[in-house]
Amino acid sequence: MKIVQSILAVIGALAILAAGAGYAKYKAFFGALDPEAPRIFAEMYGKFEPSKDWADSMMWSFPVAKGISPEDVRHSLTSLAFERNFFFAGEAPFYKQAEATLGRPYRYVNFLSFCDARVGAMMIDYNDKYSAFMPCRIAIVQDKSGQVWLHSMNLDMMIYGGKPLPPELKQQAIKVRNTLFEIMQAAAAGEF
Repeated sequence: MKIVQSILAVIGALAILAAGAGYAKYKAFFGALDPEAPRIFAEMYGKFEPSKDWADSMMWSFPVAKGISPEDVRHSLTSLAFERNFFFAGEAPFYKQAEATLGRPYRYVNFLSFCDARVGAMMIDYNDKYSAFMPCRIAIVQDKSGQVWLHSMNLDMMIYGGKPLPPELKQQAIKVRNTLFEIMQAAAAGEF
């Protein structure tokens, strides 16, 4: 009986040590990150878990209201961006290239690019690799059932998911994030 008690005591002590070491690593890891990082990671995992597809957790997606054509959405996005001094940097009508390559009609898929050059320069000056996030893209996608969607990268991970950004850069990045989110929401509802 004493041997069993001794073994259980050793296992208990090891479990406490392991828990303490795990907590210390957790605290050290998250302590170096933006204070919002745990929330962002939890939100991303919550979106990932049901589908097991990271694209679901990394994107914002808005269904476009019925009766609004993809071209109407395109015009709405560019108009809303202009109103907010968000530069329309161009588009890539993927469906046209797909049609030319496949030799048959393809559903509407168009990539629109938007930018705030001042904030973009701040991001690149902070870390050259942030250039890969630019310009901000919104995809207008007609799914296989005909429903039109807007998809764009959720910028929260870039803003909150790592070490804290310098305050001015963070403030401006949040402004770009909010503008992108707002124009997607409004365009999906049919606003111009």
